Amino acid sequence: MIIDSLLGLERYFSMHPGFEKAYRFLRRQPLEQLAEGRHVIDGDNVYATVSEGPGKTPEAAKLEVHDSHIDIQVLVKGVETMGWRDRRHCQILHTAYNEQQDMALYDDEPDVFFTLAPGHIVIFFPYDAHAPMIGDGVIRKIIVKVKL
Repeated sequence: MIIDSLLGLERYFSMHPGFEKAYRFLRRQPLEQLAEGRHVIDGDNVYATVSEGPGKTPEAAKLEVHDSHIDIQVLVKGVETMGWRDRRHCQILHTAYNEQQDMALYDDEPDVFFTLAPGHIVIFFPYDAHAPMIGDGVIRKIIVKVKL
């Protein structure tokens, strides 16, 4: 997991060629004005999903994991707390892995919680179980999926 600012995403271009594509997409328009839904950046290799909704309680947020994609999550509006746990330590399966959604859910408790403000990013790799959307009020975010 990496926590940084949107401008800091440039530091990680060497980790995956999709990171630079994600950065260029995120920097070319006002993020507050992007329509909700899916935005194609590089076919199925790099795409973004814009979502907005109410925050959850820590108890309601499940740990999620992905096998085929890296998440670059950008907070646009609100204050979001997220939980994190090393995937190897997740043992209480809630929803089995769905290949089409590239996601499994766990009922384990996060080991760490951290809070993001607008303009912050977090990068989750397949070994990062993460519980998103914890907070009060409306949370608007962009999740860029980068295929491994």
